[in-house]
Amino acid sequence: MGTAASAFLNPISAELDGVGPTKPTAEALSRRARQRRQILGMVGVSYVIDAIVLLIYSQAGTIPAAIGPAYAACGLFTVACNIVLSEAGFTERFKDHYFVTPQAIVGMTILLAFTYIAPQVGVMFLCSLFVVFNFSSLCSTPRQMAVVWTTMAFGVAGLFLLTDKPISMPHGSYLERVATMSVFVLTVGRCMFLGMFSNSMRQSLYKSGLKLKEAYRRIEELAELDELTGSYNRRCIMRMLDEEISRARRLKTPCSIALIDLDWFKRINDAYGHPTGDEVLRTFAITMFANIRSIDRFGRYGGEEFLLVLPDTHTEGAVHNLERLREIIADLDWSAFSPGMQVTISAGVTTLKPDETSDTFLARADSALYIAKARGRDRIASA
Repeated sequence: MGTAASAFLNPISAELDGVGPTKPTAEALSRRARQRRQILGMVGVSYVIDAIVLLIYSQAGTIPAAIGPAYAACGLFTVACNIVLSEAGFTERFKDHYFVTPQAIVGMTILLAFTYIAPQVGVMFLCSLFVVFNFSSLCSTPRQMAVVWTTMAFGVAGLFLLTDKPISMPHGSYLERVATMSVFVLTVGRCMFLGMFSNSMRQSLYKSGLKLKEAYRRIEELAELDELTGSYNRRCIMRMLDEEISRARRLKTPCSIALIDLDWFKRINDAYGHPTGDEVLRTFAITMFANIRSIDRFGRYGGEEFLLVLPDTHTEGAVHNLERLREIIADLDWSAFSPGMQVTISAGVTTLKPDETSDTFLARADSALYIAKARGRDRIASA
């Protein structure tokens, strides 16, 4: 069964194990070890609870006094072995680093063996099978649960069909009734506790999922933006250009672009330094964002060149918009960065032709930009 299906059927397992083939980090390994300690601790407590009930049965004279300590010793020995393997890192060598199937099978073997040894209180051991199954379901896959269930089915069938042990539910004396009542109350209580534990893990998984989605959203956002200017990066603006070209053809609407260049930007870097040049780029980008339409797309094409995509805009409208932007940029108080500084832009504007590719579209805008520069810069030219 695939990872997605397993996570759907058992999100607790998905939370505990994580997803992906990458090697776990030190933090993940530490978290896994802590979770294994929690689970093994609950298993150990469960064995102790059953042993106490067996002591009550022994006080009632239902079973020999040695049954309770022997049962506790077997259970706690298996828990101790698993703790040693876990702390030594041995279990991390396996995909099932919780040893779910082996632990469940060993636990069921102990319960069925003691049902055979002490059938007078068999109801207690059979009820404990429910607890074993609940423990196993916390961090097992559907395939593992199928293996555990099949093993249990064969074990119970062998016990009931291949032996004639009189498996009983003691209730003859008052003390036996107290012990049997405790069996049912404690079994239901442990199952409820496991349900609460499972629910808390589900909530943890849900919160982790929300945080992960937010992290992915932030990563995608950063991957689309130019780190220096905050405008779209080249890869993103080129994708947007292709999308707008497809949209314009589909809806038969105009689409224009402007290739914008900051005039004499190399001189700004040489005269005032690269940190000042970076501030100029940032200020230019912020100003552009503040003065374009919400449907326009603005990104850094490379160096000091920027691409402005203008959907639903003819050449005349595009030229008018770029003239307005050129005046806004020229009128900014650039002397705040350094006395006497002046920044202007040149732009080449063009409108999409039928069946034109993005490469030829950009080439025509670049040609128009070259014309604007050849005419003295600080001006707009159209192709």
